Amino acid sequence: MTTSTTQDTLQYTGLTLPAEHRTLSPYTGFTREHWEAAADGMVANAWRWASPRGGRLDLPGRSSRSGVRSDGLEGYARTFLAAAFRVAGAGGADPHNWVDRYASGVVAGTENAGADDPESWPIIRDFDVFGQPMVESASVAIGLRLTRPWLWDQLNEIQQEKIEHWLRGSLRSLPAPNNWYLFPYTVAGFLESVGRGDAETARIRRRGLDLLESWYQGEGWYTDGDRGGIDYYVGWALHLYPVLDAVMSARESGAAPEQIAGIYGDRLSEHLETFSHFFAPNGAPIYMGRSMTYRFAAASAVGLGAAADVSPLTPGASRRIMSGTLRCFLDKGALNEHGLLSLGWFGEHEASLQPYSGPASPYWASKAFSALLAPADHPLWTATEEPMPTELEDHVVAVPSAGFLLQSTVADGVARMHNHGTDPLREESGEAAAAPDPLYARWSYSSHTGPTARHNLPDNDLAVVWRERRGSRVRARSLGAASHGDWGWAASWHKPIFGGGASSAVPGLRVDSIVVARGAYELRIHQVAGCPIGATVESTGWAVAGPQLEADLRSVLLPLAGWEQLDDVAAPTGTAHVASARVPRLRAATEPDSSQVFVALAALTHEDGAVSDPAQIIRGLRITEDSVLFGWTGDTQDTVVSLDPVAVTRSSGGAA
Repeated sequence: MTTSTTQDTLQYTGLTLPAEHRTLSPYTGFTREHWEAAADGMVANAWRWASPRGGRLDLPGRSSRSGVRSDGLEGYARTFLAAAFRVAGAGGADPHNWVDRYASGVVAGTENAGADDPESWPIIRDFDVFGQPMVESASVAIGLRLTRPWLWDQLNEIQQEKIEHWLRGSLRSLPAPNNWYLFPYTVAGFLESVGRGDAETARIRRRGLDLLESWYQGEGWYTDGDRGGIDYYVGWALHLYPVLDAVMSARESGAAPEQIAGIYGDRLSEHLETFSHFFAPNGAPIYMGRSMTYRFAAASAVGLGAAADVSPLTPGASRRIMSGTLRCFLDKGALNEHGLLSLGWFGEHEASLQPYSGPASPYWASKAFSALLAPADHPLWTATEEPMPTELEDHVVAVPSAGFLLQSTVADGVARMHNHGTDPLREESGEAAAAPDPLYARWSYSSHTGPTARHNLPDNDLAVVWRERRGSRVRARSLGAASHGDWGWAASWHKPIFGGGASSAVPGLRVDSIVVARGAYELRIHQVAGCPIGATVESTGWAVAGPQLEADLRSVLLPLAGWEQLDDVAAPTGTAHVASARVPRLRAATEPDSSQVFVALAALTHEDGAVSDPAQIIRGLRITEDSVLFGWTGDTQDTVVSLDPVAVTRSSGGAA
C-alpha cells in the first residue's frame, strides 16, 4: 500500500511516483508521467537481481515447474516488455539506460544458449518439454522490435545471428494448444521486420492467424484454443498480439495503426464494448480465470485499444480504467518488501497461482504499459479523465458468445460476472475425470470477492451431494444470454461430476440453471432432474469477510422455493480479497428420478442495501410444470422463465 504521500510525490514500497494530478485526472490522479515512473521503478527494482551481464533476472521466490534458469529468462523478458514500451513510447528517450542493459542481456543470454552458466538462456523446446522459453521468446521479440533503432541495429552480425538462431527455436517447436501459437507468430513478425523473413516465418504467421480465426466466437471474444476457456487471455494475448503487431508495423511504415489492424482492430473495438464492464470503480477487475497474478495486465487491451485508435471508449474513459487498475494494485500492496510484484493478487496469495507461476511471472503485467505507445500528445494522455461505464449507471450486459452476464451497480461499486458459458476443458478433454476449477466452475465472480480455495466450501456453487461426494459443474453448456436495459439473464446446463471412477457421472442426472439479474439482485433458478436415491442438493452464495473483519459488503442468499435449510459456513483459507470468509448455504433433499425446481434470491451489496425479506425485491413468485413466474417489486411488468426450452420474457402485469 502507499507508505507515504508528500506534496511532490507518491511513495510506494521501492517506487516513487509524481504527485497526483487531480485536474487532468480527477478520478485517479495518474497521468502519463505516473505510468512512465511506474515502469521505470518496477524495472529498476527487478534489475537489482540481474546476473553480471544481465542475461537473467533471478528474482527471489518460489521456483516454477520450469526451473530456475527458465525463471531467470522470464525475469529478463517480461521486464524487457515494460522497458521497451517505455523507451519506444518516448521516441527513444532512455533516461535510465534500459536499452544498453537489455542489449547486454540478450547478447549474454544467446551467446551460448543452452549452456549451464549464470547468463545463458534455455533453448526453446516443445511446450510439454519445459517449453516456457517459447512464451518468453515473444516478449523478447516485441522488445527487440520496439527498440530496433537503439538496440538491434547496434549489434554486430554475429550477435544478431545468435539471437535469430535462439528465436527460431520458437518457430520449430510445438506450442501448447492455445494462445501459445501467437508466440511464434510474434517472433516471426520480428524476424520479418528486420529483413530475416522467409517461407518458415510466412507459414508460422499464417498458421497463427488461421487458428485465431477458428477460435473467434463473435462479439469480440475468443476461446483460448479449441473450445478453451474464455478469460483475460482474450485481451492480454488473443487481441494483444495481432493488434500490437499492427501498431509496430505502423510505427515502421508511418501508416495509421487502425488502417493496418483491420479486422483485428475491429474485433478489439467490439470486445471493449463489453469488456469495459469487467472493471469496478475502485479499479479492481473481476477476479476470474487463470493467471490472475498478472494483475493490471487485465487493462492492457484497454490501453492498447486507445493507442491503436480502435477503442469505442473515449480517451478519458480509457485512461480512467487503466490508471484505476494500476493504482488499485499499487495501493492495495501488490509490491512486496523488495519493491517487486509479489506472487498473488493484492499481496501474496497462493490460490492465485498455477504450477507455471515463478517469481517473475507477475511481470506479464508489463503488457499494460503498451498504452505508452500512444505518444505524449495523444488524447489518451491529454484528455481529462471521464467515468468508466460501471460508475455511470447500473448495468446488466449480456455477452451471448461467451455465456456471460455482466452486472454492476453504482451504489456499492461492485462489478459482477455470471458465468454460464466457459470452463477450462479443451475440446479433446473428457470431463468425467476432471475436478471443478475454482477459477472457472463458480456460477458468479466479482471485483470484490472470491473464489474460495479448493479445500474450503465453494462459493457461488450448485452441487448434488451423493455418497458424501459433491457433484459439481465441470463443463458449462450455454443455453443463452440476453440483456434488456436494466435487466438480463443467462442460462446453462451441466452434468454433475462426482470425480473419478465408474460413478463419476450418474446417467440422467442433469442441472439446468438460470440467473435473472436486476440492480444488485439475482434470482437464481436451478432445475435438477434424475437424482439418485439419497442425494441432496446445496447452493452457496457470495464469499465475504466474516463479521470479525468488519466487512462493508454483505452476501444475501434467501430461499424462495424448494430449499429447506439455510446456514452460514466458514471458509478459513479466505479469498484473494479477504483472509477469512463466510459463505451462505442452502440445502434440501431431492426426490429420486424426478425433476425439481429450486429458487433463491442472491445479492452481493453494501450492508445498507441488503434485505432480509425477499418481498422487498420479488413479488408473486409462482412455479408451474414448465416455468417460473415472478415480478420485481415496484415494477408493473412480470417475468416469465420458461424451462423447456429455456427462455426469459417480460410482459405487462398479470402473469405473476
